[in-house]
Amino acid sequence: MRVTDTAGFTDPGRKRRRNEDSFVIDPPLFAVADGMGGAQAGEVASRLAAAAFREFHDADDLDPEKRLAAIIKEANRRIYERAADDAQVSGMGTTITAALVVADALVIGHVGDSRGYRLRGEKFEQLTDDHSLVADLVRSGRITPEEADAHPQRSVITRALGTDREVDVDTFTVSAENDDFFLICSDGLTTMVDDEEIRDLVTRARDLDQAGKGLVKAANKAGGEDNITVVLFRVAGEPSELEDTVVASGNGRGQDDDLEDTLTGLEAPTIAAPAPAAAAVAEREWGPALDEEQSAPRPAPASAGEPRWGRRAVLAALGLAFVAAIFAVAFWAITRANFIGVNEDGNVAVYQGLPWDLGGGVHLYRPRYVSQLQAVQLTPSERAVLLDHKLSSYDSARDRLDSYEQEASP
Repeated sequence: MRVTDTAGFTDPGRKRRRNEDSFVIDPPLFAVADGMGGAQAGEVASRLAAAAFREFHDADDLDPEKRLAAIIKEANRRIYERAADDAQVSGMGTTITAALVVADALVIGHVGDSRGYRLRGEKFEQLTDDHSLVADLVRSGRITPEEADAHPQRSVITRALGTDREVDVDTFTVSAENDDFFLICSDGLTTMVDDEEIRDLVTRARDLDQAGKGLVKAANKAGGEDNITVVLFRVAGEPSELEDTVVASGNGRGQDDDLEDTLTGLEAPTIAAPAPAAAAVAEREWGPALDEEQSAPRPAPASAGEPRWGRRAVLAALGLAFVAAIFAVAFWAITRANFIGVNEDGNVAVYQGLPWDLGGGVHLYRPRYVSQLQAVQLTPSERAVLLDHKLSSYDSARDRLDSYEQEASP
């Protein structure tokens, strides 16, 4: 297999002042890193990871899966040691999703919740499994995929580079066929745009550049709550000269210099839909009018003396009482209930309110206490017990958290 076309773009999004993502396009090697840690720490972590993919060649002769794992572990070592030596970036980390094109296959190395996808014909599938709190909950059957989309801690990852001296890397190989298309992206895209819309944008685009720009615009149009990074490439079965290396990180806009309007515009690309068939148009325009007299439901005549207004008044009063009861319970819960969760930086925290995210940045909770304990320091079973969002008093929540903090203390 050879790489025939590539594109890569990164954008800060609409809510973040800094871009902590980095990406690497160095065919046949590709990677996306999504940094975390606040301030400049996330940006440092993702750049260190990208640098490892450019500079580390000690594993070039290894089996492809072992090669990717070795590069990722080298990136982990660099980030971990930098964080240990520099207090300003202590606790930083990054996701990594990398791909290596070999023979008739694609080898993937993965840590975190950035993602890899493959488009083959009309079939668009996610290749990687998220290492995140909500993904663990979905896999265990505790919440549904639909509930995961609105979960208040959906951005909390459970595995990252740089947070521990050693890291567990997922490596696997998938088949690659002529004209397969691959996408690697940070969660700034996938939390804003669902898989079906991603597939539609990609399949309708005239080339990879338009596809990449369209994906970034769609994520920004949906809210742009996080940094957005996409790397796209296509493979074919005949030998050809590979693309030149492209590496971008930080606040860079990607490969093109004219992306400002494209990536930050308010509207997604306009793509003309195919004209509907004449018969369908005729049915839509004339069908309902022709059948309206026959199909329209006729109201049943009211019985003489039926106390309609009294019944309606009773139902209305019951409805108002029910709504008032819901508001009373919600008010009590928001002001008195507490639960344990994880903030955007990965720290375990006690929140006051209900663990509900209404979308658009509106939630029914606020942090009351933020611990130095990070979610990645807990085992999967510990996370399942501690981060169950069980409502309790503030003192009870602090007592539950205290034992975990003591165990994590050096």
